[in-house]
Amino acid sequence: MTTHRQVALLRGINVGTAKRIAMADLRALFTGLGYTAVRTHLQSGNVVFDAPTVVDAAAVALLESEILQRTSVQSRILVIPSDRFRKIADNNPLADSPDPSRMVVTFMNESPAKLDIPQPNDDELAPERLVIGADAIYQWCPDGILKSKLPATFFSKLGTLTTSRNLRTVTKLVQMLEE
Repeated sequence: MTTHRQVALLRGINVGTAKRIAMADLRALFTGLGYTAVRTHLQSGNVVFDAPTVVDAAAVALLESEILQRTSVQSRILVIPSDRFRKIADNNPLADSPDPSRMVVTFMNESPAKLDIPQPNDDELAPERLVIGADAIYQWCPDGILKSKLPATFFSKLGTLTTSRNLRTVTKLVQMLEE
């Protein structure tokens, strides 16, 4: 039987003291829904798993509903097939950034190429860099993401679900896809 390895990125969980979900509970939830080889990374809602088919919008809605029902935490989820996840990681134009914890990849449920995303002025962002790629948005934040010059509303104005992970996490998730 063919399986499809995928990455689920839960948005906004375990940030500070709000929206807490134990990773053991998250693994059990995925396993209970029939997914296999379920593994998590860190405490921020990164799940690598296998499924008999590529997870579709209905399956994502079921995951979100089950998480809410079982944990009282509402979280949107992006599920990305392994080949697309690897492509996003491989196409990172800022991958050579000196500190992988300050290089951020923003994943989206729609390709940035399909959206009309205004490119912020490079001079206003400097020394930060922002590259809008075909499948993700890449951001180098040398002073840290909390001190980013990018307007706080930039991603919310895109009209699509987004969630970000630093390069260190993206690299680890790619490694987990290979295991």
